[in-house]
Amino acid sequence: MHTVRMTAADGIEQVSSLATNTAFSAWSMAGEYLIVLVLIGVLFFFAWYFGHGPFVALLLSFYAAYAVYTLFPYTSLLPSTPTLTALLSNIGVYLAFVLVFFIVLRRVIVSDFLYIGIFGLIILCALGAAFLIAVASHVFLITSVYQFTPAITALFAPDKYFFWWFSAPAIGLLFFAR
Repeated sequence: MHTVRMTAADGIEQVSSLATNTAFSAWSMAGEYLIVLVLIGVLFFFAWYFGHGPFVALLLSFYAAYAVYTLFPYTSLLPSTPTLTALLSNIGVYLAFVLVFFIVLRRVIVSDFLYIGIFGLIILCALGAAFLIAVASHVFLITSVYQFTPAITALFAPDKYFFWWFSAPAIGLLFFAR
């Protein structure tokens, strides 16, 4: 019978190798979803700094702005070339509608006593980020200027998923905002 003895140096080397591989895997995964993580962070900071009432108003203003943006009769007057200018002008119009509806909804949603737990807030931020990426992919056609990673593309590019990403923040509000 042959037994293999492992020294302390071998054990430390294996642990070090495992830790390095795990760190690289986590870093590459974070890199794949960096755009989502940044949007989640921005939305979480907004909710933390301004409160839950304004955060709910912001999520709802995304919907109201989308409705008005799709009916906006002057999109033909916006620049169509170069591609980046066209994209930024369309996003600018949408963000202007978001701002207007945020102001209106903020006046209506006066309660800062909404209860959204930290877990629910993180989920709502993730759903809001997913909504924005889905709208950017399907409405603004951002892929002509910016290429998402293959993982993001697989999640948000298929047309059959757009409805679910679009409705996700509203469903999240139904369950997490009290």
